[in-house]
Amino acid sequence: MKLYYLTGACSLAAYISLIEAGQKVEAHAVDRGTRKADDGTELATLNPKGYVPVLVLDDGSVLTENVAVLSYISTLDASGKLAPKPGTMGFFRVIEWLGYVNSEIHKSFTPLFRPDSTDDMKKQARETALKRYGHVEKTLGDKPYLTGENFTVADAYLYVTLSWTRMVGIDLSSLPKLSAYYERCRARPAVQQARKEEGLPL
Repeated sequence: MKLYYLTGACSLAAYISLIEAGQKVEAHAVDRGTRKADDGTELATLNPKGYVPVLVLDDGSVLTENVAVLSYISTLDASGKLAPKPGTMGFFRVIEWLGYVNSEIHKSFTPLFRPDSTDDMKKQARETALKRYGHVEKTLGDKPYLTGENFTVADAYLYVTLSWTRMVGIDLSSLPKLSAYYERCRARPAVQQARKEEGLPL
């Protein structure tokens, strides 16, 4: 398999999950400016939508979109910890969280990463993100991870969004359980390895 990623972007969730699943992957960084990967591949030839993650399977099939990519990776985990067996309610709970992180949390960051966003737009985006994270804080309760004892692909995705908060000025100090959750995820060997391989600070 090949994974095409942007350093520190949402594709980091796929990188983490592949390591958690014990999968060998050929990872290629994509340049933010040229949109060309370090193997010479033009991102648009793999994904006409122009963004990551892009997962190229051994048979040449291409998967895009975090929910699809992470769901697929979860099925490669022999331990069954990244997600329960497809078709079970446990599996759909993981998909439910993937959908929430993708559509409600991740998308709320968009104005914070755009250079043309006004201060008012950024203020509103921070408030929206904090509200979404507040829901996670309440739902998390005393569970170590989103759906219970196991770190799933949904946790990998949520962790990545949390890793962006400090750089865009989102203060999580009012959410102690979520802050502890973030540190718990950050300490995982797979997270540390993926960050190291992407050249990110540990």
